[in-house]
Amino acid sequence: MRSVAVLVLAIAIDIAFGDPPGRLHPVAWIGALYARGRAWLPGGAAPRFLVVAGGALTVGVVALAAGAAAAVAWATRDAGVAGVLLDALALKATLALRGLVRAAQRVARALACEDLAAARDAVGVHLVSRPTAALDGPRVASAAVESTAENLTDAIVAPAFFFLVFGLPGAFAYRAVNTADAMLGYREGALEYFGKVAARLDDALNFVPARIAAPALALAAGLAGHDGRGALRTMWRHHGRTASPNAGWTMAAMAGGLGVTLEKPGAYRLGLGRLPDARDVEAAVRIMAAATAISIALLSAVTLAI
Repeated sequence: MRSVAVLVLAIAIDIAFGDPPGRLHPVAWIGALYARGRAWLPGGAAPRFLVVAGGALTVGVVALAAGAAAAVAWATRDAGVAGVLLDALALKATLALRGLVRAAQRVARALACEDLAAARDAVGVHLVSRPTAALDGPRVASAAVESTAENLTDAIVAPAFFFLVFGLPGAFAYRAVNTADAMLGYREGALEYFGKVAARLDDALNFVPARIAAPALALAAGLAGHDGRGALRTMWRHHGRTASPNAGWTMAAMAGGLGVTLEKPGAYRLGLGRLPDARDVEAAVRIMAAATAISIALLSAVTLAI
């Protein structure tokens, strides 16, 4: 019961207040550690050395984050209501519902105003790491919808899942791994090896949360008046089209629910409909928000039942 109360309160805090300034955000501190380690990356190092070095950096930062979270949990365990509030404030740092919604809405507004430059900038800065300078309007919208769907897992369901299973250390360990993947897990140059451990850990940790989030998206799409059956059908048929073993589940579910095609040029096409527009980005935000409620309700019910 205490864990569920902490989780619900953390989500409420996130919705009400969003993220603190970067210099005060624990995830920014985690990212700074990875950035420093990446800056020390030696040029011309052998692949085996890079794998070991990148793995050591990732595991070290994960252990530090989990240890700090464990210290907070230990300090608040007997603090009653104040302890619940402090744990919720800490857990909130691993969640990003409000930030995700605002980032997607920023793209939608720019597209609705036919300000393609602003839309490209918004999606590139806040949602995706791919180059956006050459994207047209529909593919900017696609990138925003894809990221909204994928981040249901990364920014909400997975941290909640690991918190309910392993407490604050679990949530922060997950966030540290996910941040490592975002910063190091690229298939280019030395990072192909330096970020390999981070990428594989992220794949493993997201396996269950992604398969919770995707059906929740399908149910949310149906409840929101979209095509819930289409979401399930597309999720099942197209989830394997992405390089990630997890991202395709939620992105394909969103594509089917909206009846659109989500496309990353040169990488994948999910769904069978038209390319999305600003209205679809807004609809994706609503579906994602409903799927958040469904996922959290499911995870909480299972936790209370055990």
